[in-house]
Amino acid sequence: MSGFDDLDIVFSSDQGRIKPEKQKPSAPKGDGIVRVGRETKGRKGKGMTIITGVPLHPEGLKDLAKKLKQKCGTGGTVKGQTIEIQGDQRDLMVTELQALGYTVKRAGG
Repeated sequence: MSGFDDLDIVFSSDQGRIKPEKQKPSAPKGDGIVRVGRETKGRKGKGMTIITGVPLHPEGLKDLAKKLKQKCGTGGTVKGQTIEIQGDQRDLMVTELQALGYTVKRAGG
């Protein structure tokens, strides 16, 4: 054994690219409708605006969350494929997402 078997060689001047390039994760498939709701579960009564169904890859989802947080002046996070914005910001989020060209529905009560 030459000791080089465990090395991660990605390019060789003789053969060119050896390992395939990593694929970016694709956007999730859904029904094309972005849903905006409110949730207080597990937050000691404090409400969060929950945005689901946005057809973006994780990088684009983080960028969108940043824009939405700046628009309403609050904090928030991205968990999986869900954007969580602090407070009840449903009306503002619906108008902002519609302005960005998404089909938006209010979910819940």
